[in-house]
Amino acid sequence: MSWTVDVTVVARDDGGTDLRGPVVHGRRGDRFLYLSWGTLTDGGFRMFRRAKLHFDDCPPEVLAAALGHGGLRCRVRLTDECGNPRCACVRAPDVVWSAAKP
Repeated sequence: MSWTVDVTVVARDDGGTDLRGPVVHGRRGDRFLYLSWGTLTDGGFRMFRRAKLHFDDCPPEVLAAALGHGGLRCRVRLTDECGNPRCACVRAPDVVWSAAKP
């Protein structure tokens, strides 16, 4: 499975970068995406679990390379050791960030 989301990179006054977009959550310096698990019903989407994917877990050199290539990829191990959907903060080694062409 794969999903594509739009994220805008904004230069900060201190020389760093900030990530923003319609699916980006959190304060500056603590931005993340939610990966939500749920079911579709006639009434819409009913979420039963979600995972946080933190941008600050992405190594700076990978983010810099992604800016040059135009894409950032986050590979997530979707199930835990018991076969359940991952939830809460998902960190390495269950998340791997890489630069990618869009």
